[in-house]
Amino acid sequence: MPSVRVRENEYFDAALRRFKRACEKAGVLTELRRREFYEKPTQERKRKKAAAVKRHLKRLSRESMRGMGGASAPASAPPPGAARQY
Repeated sequence: MPSVRVRENEYFDAALRRFKRACEKAGVLTELRRREFYEKPTQERKRKKAAAVKRHLKRLSRESMRGMGGASAPASAPPPGAARQY
């Protein structure tokens, strides 16, 4: 649990801000939300697997954008030389 010592001549608001920042850094609220309800081991594995897939796709997307120089063609654009369909 994060703790903050109030310095001499320090306003309460400043100490509270430091405490909130320390809690955020330590992940206290996220841990609290995670432990609020029991999660079955299978559900936990499923959630972690989905997060890993999401991270992987995000990394692939970032790498492909870097390889293209940041510009990408519209997804609906037909390949060059293809006839248009109306």
